[in-house]
Amino acid sequence: MTAGRADRAEAPIASLGVVGAGAWGTALAVLAARAGRKVTLQARRPEAAQAIAAARENAEHLPGIAVPTEVAVTAERDAALAADAVLYVQPAQHLRAFCAAAAPRWRDGVPLLICAKGIEVASGRLLTEIAAELLPAAPVAVLSGPSFAAEAAAGLPTAVVIASADVALNRALMQALSHGAFRPYGALDPVGVEVAGAAKNVLAIACGIVMGRGLGENARAALVTRGLAEVARLAHALGGKAETMLGLAGVGDLVLTCNSMTSRNTSLGFDLGRGGRLEEILARRHSVAEGVPTAAAIERLAGRLGVEMPICTTVAAILDQRAEIDQAIRDLLTRPLKHEG
Repeated sequence: MTAGRADRAEAPIASLGVVGAGAWGTALAVLAARAGRKVTLQARRPEAAQAIAAARENAEHLPGIAVPTEVAVTAERDAALAADAVLYVQPAQHLRAFCAAAAPRWRDGVPLLICAKGIEVASGRLLTEIAAELLPAAPVAVLSGPSFAAEAAAGLPTAVVIASADVALNRALMQALSHGAFRPYGALDPVGVEVAGAAKNVLAIACGIVMGRGLGENARAALVTRGLAEVARLAHALGGKAETMLGLAGVGDLVLTCNSMTSRNTSLGFDLGRGGRLEEILARRHSVAEGVPTAAAIERLAGRLGVEMPICTTVAAILDQRAEIDQAIRDLLTRPLKHEG
């Protein structure tokens, strides 16, 4: 990082641009405004921006939560890019297009905080890698952890982690968002945090399938534990730290996501386990279940790295109909016996 970037990272962040007006993007905009920041919330569709601005509520994605007047709502990307830091809260698979479009107007040293969870399907690359390549002027960090948007926006206690290799950058972003019951922690392992956040959505689909099939709590507990072990292997292979899996982005997010039907990924898995067809399940939803594309990305990435990830690869096979659920479960249960690790 250049001296100019370090200076900016250490300076207080007074304004935030939030790109993405779904539930989590709206919640983060609300939280940032409560923390005293000047906030611009950018919606993808002009009609959505107009509706939120007029009602001071995102009735489609975050009903019942007042959007403060301090939050400017717009459909113009440049308005969000004018802030001291930019939060990317759109689907993971759209990050490359966002970075390419934003690059000509990106100001040197303005941080990008990636709040999406996923791995790019086409390339198998982490989102931080894509951002670093296409936005070389931007210090990049990632936000993850156990955080249902409605609870965080309602002021209920919520802890997340903000990770980059730069302590000053982490601190500046933590201070910009910290307020009341919303508590960001810092971390120096962005790879581990990002891998954990992406993979937990795939494991959540697996847990939902177990619930939908009525396989019991023992099976779900085993799946979460063994799933965490295989995600740790992937993180380590990519240069992350296995111990990050024991933090908020790892076990914290799994505890939340894999035990609640509020999770889009768990509920999708539940519907699959009850015999639903993926296409029909997705057609009924207006929000993205990131675990669906991420499962395929993780399967390819793990194969390329030679990392054994039987649960994640089984989910990928079920989603693209290469495997029938009951047979896939039997295959997992009849794998060769081994020591835990």
